[in-house]
Amino acid sequence: MKVTVQKNTVISNPETRNFLADAYYPETETKLPLVIFVHGYKGYKDWGAWNLMAERFAQAGFYFVKFNFSHNGTTVENPHDFDDLEAFGNNNYSKELSDLNVVINHFSNEPQVDKNKIVLIGHSRGGGISIIKTAEDIRIHGLITLASVDSLERFPKDNAFENWKKEGVYFIENGRTKQQMPHYYQFFEDFENNFHRFDVERCMEMAKAHVLVVHGTDDESVSSKNSDHLHLLNPNSELFLVENANHTFYAKEPWKEDFMPYELSLVTEKCIDFLNEKIVNEDFE
Repeated sequence: MKVTVQKNTVISNPETRNFLADAYYPETETKLPLVIFVHGYKGYKDWGAWNLMAERFAQAGFYFVKFNFSHNGTTVENPHDFDDLEAFGNNNYSKELSDLNVVINHFSNEPQVDKNKIVLIGHSRGGGISIIKTAEDIRIHGLITLASVDSLERFPKDNAFENWKKEGVYFIENGRTKQQMPHYYQFFEDFENNFHRFDVERCMEMAKAHVLVVHGTDDESVSSKNSDHLHLLNPNSELFLVENANHTFYAKEPWKEDFMPYELSLVTEKCIDFLNEKIVNEDFE
């Protein structure tokens, strides 16, 4: 099946700023379910093997979109590097939810898309964002979390927090690029001002979509206990644990192979099977 790839479409969000999105879809007359991939903290749309995952979803009959959050540190001119650390420091959950809403609005109106079959796939922190959006937006019919957090309340503690509040910024080193990445105190203020909206646990309980929760048992960044918890909060969800898999299912940046790592391929096929069963073959009219 021939796959069309549209890279680096500029998406405009007047509430944030312009950012880029990619679309992968098969050439067919049939309207396709829309699958939107939501990257996580220090992530971006072209990281690792996400392109290969996108191609596989398109081959399986989905309209697959991945995008850069407007304030993830990349730019429209350079989507592969953290060129704008000032934007990164000014990111927050409200901006990410706003960007995601714009992406849904834009691609659900594409002529190839069946707007009655919209799915979010969120990785890591993007899982938390996807859970909130699913609870808020009745257009979302499917939700898949990959190595997701079960809370967005992930901030410095005690003296480190007090110093952040006093100084207005704290830095975390990017293990791959060695950049010192800033986090301005507005990030916490946005969370505090929207505490109930950003309650991932409550949103997971409220989610009405078909839900698949995926996690690796050897996740070094987000414990698989997070996904155990999410599954308990939404008993109608399906839990899929990948033995010995790490946080990125053994993808890494850069990824130079022309095939996905085994663990990510396993996860991708599980997601496709789940969506075929729960979304493709259901009538949402």
